[in-house]
Amino acid sequence: MQYSFLLDSSTSWQLYFQDAATPVMEGIINLHHDLMFFITFIFFFVLVVMARTLYFFQKTSESVNSNSRFVVHGTAIEIIWTVIPSLILIVVALPSFALLYSIDEIVDPALTLKCIGNQWFWSYEYSDFEAQSCAVRFDSYVVAEDDLEFGTLRLLEVDNRVVLPLKTHIRVLITAADVLHSWAVPSLGVKLDACPGRLNQTSLYILRNGVFFGQCSEICGSAHGAMPIAIESVDSERFLLWLNSKV
Repeated sequence: MQYSFLLDSSTSWQLYFQDAATPVMEGIINLHHDLMFFITFIFFFVLVVMARTLYFFQKTSESVNSNSRFVVHGTAIEIIWTVIPSLILIVVALPSFALLYSIDEIVDPALTLKCIGNQWFWSYEYSDFEAQSCAVRFDSYVVAEDDLEFGTLRLLEVDNRVVLPLKTHIRVLITAADVLHSWAVPSLGVKLDACPGRLNQTSLYILRNGVFFGQCSEICGSAHGAMPIAIESVDSERFLLWLNSKV
């Protein structure tokens, strides 16, 4: 079994995002970069101001430094430290709102995938296609450590992967059959709660081939760590061949 060199699963001591495979995840990473620029600038600016304040306005045992006696009020500086942070917040907020709206937007889907969380496995249903007068449906369990093949990932590999077509608008409906779960696939920019009695939805538009791994991200019991998610993206022809094998 071969895996791409791209980072589509978590690794030891990982401190950064997994490689993006959807426009939403690309937007999340770009927003992170923009925010880090402002955060870095603000951090060093405040550090310099604090250092100068401690140096020039320190109180000694003999007397108060002469500089501190003339600091009573500063209209200009108060306007500056009010206006500049406000402008920074506006610059940060505009792309954030745009990204939030794009996450919630559901473009006319060509395919609907239903995900149902159970203790402790996932059930999937392709309601647009039928097999023997019912929707294509299967369960996905973690592969036990003793059954892993060489090169596969512990606690991430499943016996039935979800197969989805490339560059297709996909609607994902998520719910749970028992307790709270959360369907999260970092490379796809998806993390949505699965709540019993409630149907949540999101959309996917996968840009490249790959196998994208995720896990349940809501503590759901003793085997919470054994609820992996594996999404394999393929071209339309391979997807139809896989679908025919399920029908």
